[in-house]
Amino acid sequence: MALKKGHTDEFTIESTAFKGKGVAKYDGIAVFIPNTAPGDKVRARIVKKKKRYREAKLLEILEPSPKRIEPTCSHANVCGGCTWQHLPYEEQTEMKEQHVRDHIERIAGLDPDIVQPIIPCDQQLYYRNKMEYSFANRRWLTEAEIRSDEYVDDNMFSAGLHAPGRFDKILNLKECHLQESISFEILDFVRSYCMENGIRAYDTFKHEGFMRHLVIRTSHFTDDLMVNIVTSADDAEVIGKLKDELLSKFPRITTIVNNVNDQKNPTAKGRFEKVLYGPGYIVDQIGNHSFRIDANAFFQTNTRQAAKLYDVARNYAELDNGGHLFDLYCGVGTLSLFMADKADKVTGIEIVDVAIENARRNASENGVENVEFVLGDMKDTFNKEFLEKNGMPHCVITDPPRAGMHPDVVEQLSSLETERLVYVSCNPSTMSRDLQTLKEFYNVESVQPVDMFPQTYHIEAVAKLTRK
Repeated sequence: MALKKGHTDEFTIESTAFKGKGVAKYDGIAVFIPNTAPGDKVRARIVKKKKRYREAKLLEILEPSPKRIEPTCSHANVCGGCTWQHLPYEEQTEMKEQHVRDHIERIAGLDPDIVQPIIPCDQQLYYRNKMEYSFANRRWLTEAEIRSDEYVDDNMFSAGLHAPGRFDKILNLKECHLQESISFEILDFVRSYCMENGIRAYDTFKHEGFMRHLVIRTSHFTDDLMVNIVTSADDAEVIGKLKDELLSKFPRITTIVNNVNDQKNPTAKGRFEKVLYGPGYIVDQIGNHSFRIDANAFFQTNTRQAAKLYDVARNYAELDNGGHLFDLYCGVGTLSLFMADKADKVTGIEIVDVAIENARRNASENGVENVEFVLGDMKDTFNKEFLEKNGMPHCVITDPPRAGMHPDVVEQLSSLETERLVYVSCNPSTMSRDLQTLKEFYNVESVQPVDMFPQTYHIEAVAKLTRK
């Protein structure tokens, strides 16, 4: 029987796959069901039919897996932030390691035994140093409310995280355990303050309202705490009163900024930014270097685990005898500076101008003189002329975004006469895609998974390649 859209049936979850969804088999067809665990017997409804697989919505857990545990957070089954809280952490890391092995074998066509045992995270909750919350005038209804025969009004000032797959509705959080507790306390306070004072949430359809986002940044190595209030307009009186109330309630706050996004795009980055209190940035540390982190700057979200990830990259680079290192997609220079004491010179390339400015400032403030940062699009900048100017590197580290490297960059690396290549990835599937090409020119010796994001399906990995 074909599994048509709308068909409801019973399934037994065998494993996990894409985006952490459970996998069941039905007449040889894979059925992906979110919020499930291997061993669950469930009732689910097909919501999407593809040629080789189906996607289904979980309706009921008929027999829970013996692996299941009670999630810490009451929102775990509906929030997109923590997809695996119903599984013990040991199960999470085992599945993540297996996902990397599957990608390496199936996509890259390599021996999965090159994948090393995963490096777990010591802190499974409250590990994030940044949370980006959103505001809306419509909230996401619970499953019970959706099924109710009575009308349920979803119009209210909501503060929290986007419901999975929805840009316009917000899961109105009652708790969150990804960042230390003061983060949710600030969110809860701002929500109550806005409701009491008639400050409206932004409407993504009508483009009306004031409050858009609240971004909380904390530092692992200092007591710095940033509150970034993202609004749709510049209103000094409204935002000034909110700032005063926040400082009165939370004296630990070290800086408050206001990003004003008066455009229709949904980002938390404003068209311009105003510093309302403090220096306008926080300071954190990875390894022996300190980094100034502005409201819109990129920084590794799990500070302690980032040091472990970078240690792997540094060991794979084997720069004990110095040499010239290229750092592709260098961002604000965290990895470049982390490697600088092992290299004679480090050259970083990055397309984001603000990131390059931060990288140069970070190098200067840390007294690191053997680094250079170049602004440019990787596919256009990392070319023959660049190599003629900078010379041939002894090692290249590449840390691309989730989409992986542009084909032109992969081609350039394929023809590069460098001794060693280190690939740092936040998406092992796209890394494996790139390795499938690179393996013709490099020996892929080892792949090390590192868990940066407990309670989620996300996994980082570092690959070590040597020139054939």
